[in-house]
Amino acid sequence: MSDRKASVERETRETKITLSMEIDGSGRFDGATGIGFFDHMIELFARHALVDLSLKAEGDLEVDAHHTVEDVGIVLGQVIDKALGDRKGIRRYGSALVPMDEALAEVAIDLGGRPYFVYNVKLPGEKAKVGEFDTELVEEFFQAVAFNAKMSLHMTLKYGSNLHHISEALFKCFARVFDEATSRDDRVQGVPSTKGVI
Repeated sequence: MSDRKASVERETRETKITLSMEIDGSGRFDGATGIGFFDHMIELFARHALVDLSLKAEGDLEVDAHHTVEDVGIVLGQVIDKALGDRKGIRRYGSALVPMDEALAEVAIDLGGRPYFVYNVKLPGEKAKVGEFDTELVEEFFQAVAFNAKMSLHMTLKYGSNLHHISEALFKCFARVFDEATSRDDRVQGVPSTKGVI
């Protein structure tokens, strides 16, 4: 059993979310947000980051998906921060390039406890939607994750034209990088910082 697991519940007048994650998992995802495409992206993250994730989300989808997507990002970030604990023994950094057909995404993260977010992604089209999902919410989601997980997260779309492929490349790339940065390295003594604390 992994000791790197956590659960967080968040309830507001707009959403009610419960999320549990085990970092040292096998890629299992269970749950739903009521937003089909977003569920697909969260499942991709779990699968390619090799985390086990359980999610229940209820939101004011009669308004739109914004509150639900952003709040799931907030809760996921809080769960990551909680599950990592003092962050001893982790690699801390990760970076990757991931293609999805014609789209190519690049992501880099630093789990050093200092939140920052750069989103260098220009989406094609005036109103960028996949089905009923506004792909501009991908940025909102990752910004919420980054600040609540206390990570520096840089995301770049090198190129791409299909909105589904672009979104999928970003989520898969983030997953690969997350797996790398959270992995343990026996050579790392204590926290990976000259300060002695993260």
